Amino acid sequence: MFVNFTNHPSTHWSQEQLAASSPYGAIIDIPFPQIDPMASTEEIVSEARKYTALILKRKPDFVLCQGEFCMAYHVVRLLKEHGVVVGAACSVRRVQERAGEDCTEKTVFYQFVRYREY
Repeated sequence: MFVNFTNHPSTHWSQEQLAASSPYGAIIDIPFPQIDPMASTEEIVSEARKYTALILKRKPDFVLCQGEFCMAYHVVRLLKEHGVVVGAACSVRRVQERAGEDCTEKTVFYQFVRYREY
């Protein structure tokens, strides 16, 4: 089982990313929560414990964990304490900018390359 714990639903992934995920079995999306920037460390650790328990119930072979940095750190740490393989997606980032009269429009494209274990 492959758990996608990010803000990027697997239904929007490229064929390359889906193929790289397939050795782990079915993909389950668990949306990464919005984290209040005013949340205390204790609140973030509490949320991390809650989501780690939810993820562990799925008995994952691999967890893709990317989101707000402090929350992601604690989820990764807790999952690894349980022997779960946790990783991040590595991509090529391309940016196109177009200057307008009142603003600059920036479009970012990500091309999936591989997963890297934490």
